[in-house]
Parts: sequence; structure tokens; C-alpha cells
Amino acid sequence: MPLVTGNDLLTPARENGYAVGAFNTSNVEITQAIFEAAAELHSPVMVATSQSAIKYAGLGNIRAIVENLASETGVSVALHLDHGTDMDAIKSCIEGGWTSVMIDGSHHPFEDNIDVTRRVVAMARPRGISVEAELGRLVGIEDEIAVREGEAILTEPDEAAEFVERTGCDSLAVAIGTSHGAYKFKTDPRLAIDRLEEIASRVSVPLVLHGASAVPADVLELAERYGAKLGGARGVPAESISEAIPHGIAKINIDTDLRLAFTGRIRQVLQESPEVFDPRKILGAARDGMKEVVAAKIRLFGSANRA
Repeated sequence: MPLVTGNDLLTPARENGYAVGAFNTSNVEITQAIFEAAAELHSPVMVATSQSAIKYAGLGNIRAIVENLASETGVSVALHLDHGTDMDAIKSCIEGGWTSVMIDGSHHPFEDNIDVTRRVVAMARPRGISVEAELGRLVGIEDEIAVREGEAILTEPDEAAEFVERTGCDSLAVAIGTSHGAYKFKTDPRLAIDRLEEIASRVSVPLVLHGASAVPADVLELAERYGAKLGGARGVPAESISEAIPHGIAKINIDTDLRLAFTGRIRQVLQESPEVFDPRKILGAARDGMKEVVAAKIRLFGSANRA
């Protein structure tokens, strides 16, 4: 089926109390893993691409892969630009077949963030493309986005309401204590659910949770068993995600967990089967590991049988 917009997926998610996973991709195998899990569980999904992933794989190549798989699987899929910071890159996605784009102006002062978000909304709306914006800053590193611990800022509920009203954005990424990357927390993780509840009471658009990878113990253990050095990696517990969804979280971004599963399975094949040199056998194992991660997230988010 043809690609749909972020609004098509996230509005019913917020109204019905579940969340849609936005899974980052940069190659064929990751994308296949996302679609295979979504098709088996009849779940809508967002396939997310960072600016660096587009540079790596090619804008037309990613679009073609996603469109072809979407036509074959029959689930509702949006092609999303994640953390857009470059206006030329955002414009290229708007004109190049993406159905959802994120403008990340969270590093700007409040008024400048409003201004840049308005500009993207003005570009996207005539084409029917949905726009995600971000208010507040998450600590951590993800591709080209790097925020030190002292620069993290939680989203203010009153500012969130004003921001959405003045920009016309379709969804809003909020900072409530999550973090990008595999090394999210030094102590027990605590999300600001009370703050999220306040934001949700003031903002009617779907809310987005970035930095939500869990760093699952089994995925981490497999990677480390075969040589990965990931000591101290720690993610967001599943129970924290489950607690956040009823308070307006309709989209949850997952990238790190896919990378960890990819790494662990490749390391396993190369160590256990050193005679293997067929890329399909190596990358196929990685695809299977990532598919398991995507399926687990779909079940956790409550989006199974919602396609």
C-alpha cells in the first residue's frame, strides 16, 4: 500500500492509547527487519532516516527500498526524517517522497525554534506532509546530534502549549528524562511522568519520545559475549515506556537497540563460523536479530493489530 503520513498513524495512536514505533534505518537489512516484524504483527510503523543515514545510503535508494517493501507487506507505513537540522536536507525529503519530517530546533532559543519550525510547516503543509518538532533537549549522542549532560533541558508544559499553537506542528517531541545512545543513565532511570502528564493536559497533538531504547539485557549480553565492549550501557526500562504511553506518547523512536542487535549477531556469526564469507549469511543473521527487537517493541507499544 502507498506510504501514509505521520498524522495518519499518530493521531489514532494518541486517541486510542498506544504508540507507533519509529525505527531508524540506513540499509536494506534493517528495513527488511522492520517490515517483516510489522507485517507479522499487523502493526503500523514509521521508518525513520537521519540526515547522516540519507548521506550514507542515498535519498533515492532509501525511498525506493521503503516504498517497495511497503507495497508488498500491506501495513501502514510512514517514511520519516529524524532530527532534521539542515533546511536543504529537510526540503530534499519533502520534495523526495518522505511523508513525515522532523525539524529539530531544540538547540535554538525558544523564539528561534518557533521561527524555524514555522518555516518547515509552511514547506510541508501544502504537500500534505506531517511535521514533528522538538522542545527541550535530551542528553546523549545520536548520529549528528550531541548534547552534553549540562545542556539537557526538560520540556516546560506552558511553553509546549504555546509552541504548538504558534507553530502549527503536527507532533511534538518532549524531553522528560530519556537520553540518546546506549549509555543513558549512571543511576536508576527516572522519567518525569508528572511533567509528561502536565504537557499532555495542555497539548492535544501526539507527543513523541526520543532516546527510548531499552538496551535489552539479552541483546547486550550476546554482543559482549562475542567481544563487544559495552560496559555501562543502560537503557529505559520497559515499565517506564508503558507508563508514558497513556499520557499522550504516540511515537517512540528506536535506534540504539537495533544497532546493538545488529552488532551482536554479526559478531556471533563471524566468531562461530569463521569459514563464512557470504554477506547474505552474515547480514541475514543480523536482520533476524533486529526483527526480534522490532517485534518486542511493537508488543510493548501496543500497536500490534492496529495496521
